[in-house]
Amino acid sequence: MSTSENDLYTAPLDGQWEKSSYSFGSSDQCVLLMPIVGGVAFGDSKRRDLDGALRFTDQEMLAHILAVKAGQYDHLISEGSQL
Repeated sequence: MSTSENDLYTAPLDGQWEKSSYSFGSSDQCVLLMPIVGGVAFGDSKRRDLDGALRFTDQEMLAHILAVKAGQYDHLISEGSQL
């Protein structure tokens, strides 16, 4: 069953936000993720008022993860950037 955009944006954000283990301590400069029915919500720790401003289906999230793993976006990172 596919999830519609309307379904994603009406899904409640009642789970726990997760941040990368690469985030430093209690940093407020993190991308947050939360599983929702049919997909994933993205939040910004600096703008909690926009919680879940972006939402993606499971298929869209998988495509993005595979692209990142394949290095498709490496050119977007400034040379010399480090975690």
